Amino acid sequence: MIKVENLAKHFGSTKAVDGISLDIKEGELFGLLGPNGAGKTTTVRMIATLISQTAGTIEVNGFSLPKQATIVRNFIGYVPQALSSDGSLTGYENLLIFAKLVGLRKKEREQKINDLIKLMGIENFSKKLVKEYSGGMVRKLEIAQALLHYPKVLLLDEPTIGLDPIARRSVWEVLETLKKNYDVTTLLTTHYMEEAEVLCNRLAIMDHGHIIAVGSPQELMAKTNTSNLEEAFIAFTGYGVEEGGNFHELRTVRRTARRLQ
Repeated sequence: MIKVENLAKHFGSTKAVDGISLDIKEGELFGLLGPNGAGKTTTVRMIATLISQTAGTIEVNGFSLPKQATIVRNFIGYVPQALSSDGSLTGYENLLIFAKLVGLRKKEREQKINDLIKLMGIENFSKKLVKEYSGGMVRKLEIAQALLHYPKVLLLDEPTIGLDPIARRSVWEVLETLKKNYDVTTLLTTHYMEEAEVLCNRLAIMDHGHIIAVGSPQELMAKTNTSNLEEAFIAFTGYGVEEGGNFHELRTVRRTARRLQ
């Protein structure tokens, strides 16, 4: 579903992504695991058609980027680190605006909005202002927004950054449900070891624009003779990744994270 070969992105003399190759299968939940500055967000932004590559090739569902970006945008759902929900509107109003933007007809959008509100478990909050939401509810709403147009590919950039452990796990439950019951290929960036180990079918460990290793969590642990993914990560890279609310806290953390990527 997603194939990149020798992909690179340079910002002046800085090589944010330096010749990586990936082949992500249809229906897979694939993770990019690494610290801030590893090149994860830059990679996702290229696949999301937001920036063009310096070198290498990208194919999404058989279409090449950036040449066929308009086609690719039709079947990609993207949840960035930056807030994509309006805190001054209700959850339902945010979904309604997105549904109109992606061209859903009135009858279809009402059904789709209601289905996603139920899937995300935010029925009791859909009529409340998003600025009153917890961080976990904001993230669920943003995932719902990205799913409105039935995407084949879902791109999630640090979906649980800034969330407390309970909120983080509630988002994990949503992603597990999507993985099991929905026909969508998901690319997830994270620096949380447990998140990658719990959610990902396979993952790539990134560091300084390079891919160090690719495999399932179990395969990576077996290659390094370790008992958990954190130990495997340290074995591959030589160092660990630190563990990293409400609407306002989430906004602050994401702004900081974006500056560091």
